[in-house]
Parts: sequence; C-alpha cells; structure tokens
Amino acid sequence: MTHSFHIPVLGLAFSIDTPIKVAQFGISSVISIVDDELIERMREYYAKENGLEYEAVNKKNADYRAERITRYLDLVHDLVHGQIERLKRVDWNEDEDAQRYFELLPEDHPSKKNFEIWKSLKHGYENHLVAKEIRAAMVAGEIDVNIMSKVDKVNKDAEGNDLPDLYSDASAAVRGFAKSKLNSSLVLSAGMNPRLYAYLSELGTFFPDADGNFKKKITLKVSDYRSALIQAKYLAKRGIWISEYRIESGLNCGGHAFATDGYLLGPILEEFKNNKEALVKDIYPLYQSALQDLGLNSENAPAIKFTVQGGVGTSQEHSFLLDYYGMDAVGWGSPFLLVPEATTVDDETLNNLANATAEDFYISPASPLGVPFNNFRKSTAEQSRLRRIEQGKPGFPCTKKYLISDNSTSEELLCTASRAYQVNKLKELESQNLDQESYKLAFEKIVEKQCLCEGLSTPAYIKYGILKPKERNAVAICPGPNTAYFNKVYSLKEMVDHIYGRINVLKDVQRPSFFINELDLYVKHLTGFIKENLPDLDVKKKKYIQKFQTQLLEGISYYRSLQAKVNFAFGESKNSFNDQLNRLESQIAP
Repeated sequence: MTHSFHIPVLGLAFSIDTPIKVAQFGISSVISIVDDELIERMREYYAKENGLEYEAVNKKNADYRAERITRYLDLVHDLVHGQIERLKRVDWNEDEDAQRYFELLPEDHPSKKNFEIWKSLKHGYENHLVAKEIRAAMVAGEIDVNIMSKVDKVNKDAEGNDLPDLYSDASAAVRGFAKSKLNSSLVLSAGMNPRLYAYLSELGTFFPDADGNFKKKITLKVSDYRSALIQAKYLAKRGIWISEYRIESGLNCGGHAFATDGYLLGPILEEFKNNKEALVKDIYPLYQSALQDLGLNSENAPAIKFTVQGGVGTSQEHSFLLDYYGMDAVGWGSPFLLVPEATTVDDETLNNLANATAEDFYISPASPLGVPFNNFRKSTAEQSRLRRIEQGKPGFPCTKKYLISDNSTSEELLCTASRAYQVNKLKELESQNLDQESYKLAFEKIVEKQCLCEGLSTPAYIKYGILKPKERNAVAICPGPNTAYFNKVYSLKEMVDHIYGRINVLKDVQRPSFFINELDLYVKHLTGFIKENLPDLDVKKKKYIQKFQTQLLEGISYYRSLQAKVNFAFGESKNSFNDQLNRLESQIAP
C-alpha cells in the first residue's frame, strides 16, 4: 500500500466517486454498491464529464442491477487507470497532480526520497533509472466495494412474481462487482448471510489462480474475534478466503452502530494481535480441503491483512494502531466528510458539519433496519422528518424499497420509514386508547424512522446538479461522533498531513483519546438500555446487563495496563487518561 490509511465506505453517496478523486494519489477507498439507481446516474454524469459515450441500462433486463454496477465500476477503473498513466508521463516539476502525489506520500515511502534525488539529478542515465523506479511505485489506491450482507431483498419480475435468489439485491450487487474490471476487494459488512455466502463460491472469481493470486478478494468487516472466526470458517469450507479482516469499533464509527456485548476495541485488537497465527491454523485446512474438492490447489495459506477503523482522530492514535497492534492500515472515515476533494457532500450539509457541536451527533433509532444509527441533528433529512410530522404527514414515499422488512400491517413487506407503514401503525395506535404519556412514547417510536435510501443518495444529486424534478432534496448523513472534533472544511493535503503528523488540525481542540470516547459511548449505551428496560427486567435482560458490565470493567482494566504507553499513543497525560477511566468505571461499577 502506498498509504497506511484508507477511506471506508461512507453512506451511499458520500464515497460513491471517492476513487475518482483520490485513487491516483495511492489512497484506497470503498464504494457502496447498494443503490444501483445512484450508480447509474453517477455513470451518466462522469461519462458526460469525460466526453465518453453513455448508454442507459434497460431496466426490463432481469439482471439490470448487476449490469449497472459492472458498467459504473468499469468506468471508475478506466478513469483511475488513465489518471495513473498520465501521472507517469507528465513533467513532475510542473504538474499540480504530480506535485500533490509526492506531497501526500508518507515520509518513509521510498518515492518521497527518490523524488528529491530525481530533482537533484540532471538529465541522464541516473535520472532515468530513478524516474523508472518512481513510476513503478505509482499504483492506484484500491477501489474496493461494500455491501451490507443482510440488505438482500428478493426482487420481482414485471408480473409481480418473485425472481430467483440469483437476482436478489445482494447477489446482483456481488455479481456486478465480479464481472467488473476491478482487481480489488468486496467488503462484506453487517453480519452473516448464508445465502449470499454460498453464492460467492458459485461465481469462481473469488478463487485463486494457478499462482495463488486473487483477482477479486474478500474483506470481512467485523467487530470481534469470535464473529470473524465463525464467518471465516463458514466461507473457508466453501473455498472462499478472507484476505482482510477490517476490525471496526461497535459504536465509535459512522453509519449503523452494532454494539458488541460490551467488548471494547482495545481488548478486541489485543485478541487479534495474539491470534493471527492461530486464525490461519484454524481456517487454512478447511480452505485447502474445499479447494481440493473443487479441483483447485493451494500450497500455502494466502496472505491476510488486518486493518482497523472507528473514531481515530490523531497521528499518535494512527501510529499506535500500526505499531502496537500490528495493523496493516487504519481507516479514517467521518473526518473525510469535511474534505470536498475526497468525498461528495452537498454544500449545505458540509457547512452544517463544519459548524456543528458535539450535541449535534447522536446515536438514534432512525434506521428502518432496527439497528442504532449515527444521526446528525442538523441534517436536512432530520429537519424534513420533523416538518412532515408537524404537517400531519409522517413517513416518506417508498420508491427504492431496499430496506423493506415488515409485513405486520400489510400483505407486502413495507419499510418502517414509509408513509404507508406509519399511517397503518398510527391507526392501530389510535384504537388502543392509551393514556397521554404512553401514546406519546408509542407515537415517537413509530415516526422516528428516517428514509435512508433516498436521503443517503441525495447529496450526490445536489452536488452534481442531477436532482430530478419532484425528487426530495433532503439529505441524510451518518457521521461518527468523532466528527465533532473536526470543525472546519479541510483540504486533502491538510487531512493527510494531519494523519501523518506533519500538522495537527486539532491543536486547540480538547479531545479524549479514541479509546476513552468509545468507552464513554458504551457506558451511555448500557445506561440507556437499563433505563429503557427497567420496568420489565426479565432474566435474559439481566444476564445481558451483567455480561455487558463485566466486559466493560475488564476493558477498563486492560486500558490501565496500557498507561505506560499513553503519552506516546494518545498525546494525553497518564493522569488524565486514568481520571477518565475512573470516572467511567464509577458509572458502571456494581
């Protein structure tokens, strides 16, 4: 890897074209391939911007979803490939993109030193050799793609009949990636989908070639070691190797928040650090056996990368994750929402993010998936939701139906953020004759859901002037709580220099370490769970609370063992770190 950081998937639109913006500088990023409508319109936009022919994919084609995805990914591949080839040919002393490429490189990258040597040499054979070495190292950042495994709606044909599983949302998206030109990774997130996992082994493209290399790889996003091992074994038995384990904080990240049972990031990383070899020993025999059954061969276990993301905010934290835990790279997500050169955020939302306070970022029940969701109070989508309720029109028209999941009020599955669902639910509520307080609580629980399919795509439509008439212009955004500490719009160079410690954009900002911030989120989560369930604390809930509490206390004990490294790792004093641990421990101690 050229860089020791990557930009994870950001909503639907926010990183939809990030590779086109940053891959030429060696920066890896991830595109969401959930929304094929957004993808098709982005392909049309970039084709026209680059003077390329555009032909729309016919939606009458049963496999139009996969075809849309393939064509867009191919376009991204071709554009980035062209950018890299151009960088190799231009005058590096004059070209702005070439200057930026060298400026952004980490200090220990060989090309950083070679560029200075090249500039000092006059034209000649030595100059040619150094330039040749620099060009060989000019490789694009990875153009990875992401799907939420369980967002896998079964689709219908023109007559309303269910199509085969082959055409489900997730399967079609994977097939679209598999057929593309990209030589990169499919990032699987949000849990295990046996149907989808079985389909991966049917495609063939995820198997190694005769030399043991992969054209398409699998990256598994996980929040604990046990889950990683279970899913890795399941896939290995089908001949699918996980090339990267992307470890993510359960709560201190953007998007959906999947709270572990009190397992904190530090102890989780320690477990991965101590079990890297054991992981391979457990998985490789299963993988090797599966390949033999398929008539394939694997003489050695393929390479594995371990990366981490969630709430990282300083160069000290970045370096600590690489050096102490042996991570291969660190994901920097939400801070890049404030970098227009890297992500796609409409101007109003960008301004609201830059001027937000910590109170504007909160974990909410807004997602129709029923999973806690990182929300932003100043988002225009949240303002639109509240306005619709005031007008007596709660819920939203459901056009894309990616998140339909409930059939309690209809014969067909509905999205819980849809107008149809909420109207039906509110009618049921009216008939229950509840007291005022109970009615209010039940009402809020129904109308709290947000339309994410539209809201998370809209910023790209606004940014590039491709919003269609009558389409809603309300933007939903799901930044992690760490965003609160970044309080301006940054250039790409500023953010990268911050990551590598060349500057400090948080110099005058009071910010606890990412370990403390995550622990604080978990304590609040446990406190909220207890408060919400106090009237009905059954045996199962009590066991959950006890387990959660035990894990948090063990995590605090683990962090105390790291105090000798605190000054180097987090840039804060041992006393401050210890005081914060004591404060949070007092809130959960028996």
